[in-house]
Amino acid sequence: MAMNLRLRDEQTEALKLRAEQEGVSMHAIVLRAVDDYLARSAHEGLVREAAKQQTAKWAELLERLK
Repeated sequence: MAMNLRLRDEQTEALKLRAEQEGVSMHAIVLRAVDDYLARSAHEGLVREAAKQQTAKWAELLERLK
């Protein structure tokens, strides 16, 4: 899928500099950033769900420990 990405001037300059430093394209850095965000948010969702389950499982004990 094609899309347009509108960055502020300072973002464009920082991205361009980082791409030059890493020897990759700006496009590659943006794709990596999207992949990192998706992986991190998926992991956070799993952790959040596990925490809810464990809180429910141990609710009585947690209440007694207050």
